[in-house]
Amino acid sequence: MPAPAPSFRKLALATVVLTFVLIVIGGIVRVSDSGLGCGPAGSGFHGWPFCNGDVVPGVDLNAIIEYVHRVVAAAVGLMMFALAWLAWRRYPEHRGIAWASLAAAVLVVLQGVLGGVVVEENLEEELVAAHLALAMLLLGLVIYIWRASRPEVIGAEPPQTSAGFRRLAWAASILILGTIIAGGYMAGTQKYGRADYQLGDGAHHACGKEFPTCNGDFLPFGQARLVDIHLTHRVFVYLASAIVLWLAIAAIRRRLSEPVTKLAGVTVVALVAQLLVGALNVWLDEYELLIVTHLALGTLLWALCVAITLNLYRVPAPAPAPVGSRPEAVSA
Repeated sequence: MPAPAPSFRKLALATVVLTFVLIVIGGIVRVSDSGLGCGPAGSGFHGWPFCNGDVVPGVDLNAIIEYVHRVVAAAVGLMMFALAWLAWRRYPEHRGIAWASLAAAVLVVLQGVLGGVVVEENLEEELVAAHLALAMLLLGLVIYIWRASRPEVIGAEPPQTSAGFRRLAWAASILILGTIIAGGYMAGTQKYGRADYQLGDGAHHACGKEFPTCNGDFLPFGQARLVDIHLTHRVFVYLASAIVLWLAIAAIRRRLSEPVTKLAGVTVVALVAQLLVGALNVWLDEYELLIVTHLALGTLLWALCVAITLNLYRVPAPAPAPVGSRPEAVSA
């Protein structure tokens, strides 16, 4: 089947990898308290897109960390623009790729604007969660673009499975996304200290060092706002874990296809690792590295669930090129 050139596929894969790296760097920005490293809330253009009024930051470590995040974000944005330009210029007959790349280009602009708003509004938890959610959607889009550009996938029939199994895959992906958003919201409360709340440094410590219990109970909703925020994340964790495990085991038992079976196996390993790291985040005091690892594993789980779901659907063959056009699609 005609497919985009290998260079396009390499660019798409590189964008997937760098988007993942960008999300992890965002976690480093948070645990290092560098979110306002380029200027306090209300700095306007002085703090974003400039860094303390400068194009290039000085020697302050927090400013450098935040600036690295912005540079990588700019690189990801340029790569997504390049994908959109190439898709519409050279491969418009691959409509899924063309529209997905256009959506990614639009969303990455919104993500940049939202990043500026997050800084301007003093890292409010709602905005932090929205910023993380949009990052995950962008990752899902570029995963689709990369997969849909592979010649062995285009036009190939998907594994024979039931509509119920596909719904299960969608449920797993949605619940993982919900878990990440809830975790991002909880992370956004970390900027509040003991002077504001008597429950520790943000919602992370709202249950003390107890897991799976919380303050002597299992799900004691109603004790305090930060407790409810923490427990909301845990409820998503429990639901997502059950559905993801169900999906992975069902995929392995059914042996739908080699890619799906392999993805399911990796998903089980990633889920177990994620639960362990999440528990250690609660049980231990020194958890900065664990937080970044927790975010990286959560992002990996999202990517795996998205990949499994995409593998259950057929990537349509290219639409017929308009008369007189000269498409530049290249078979691998």
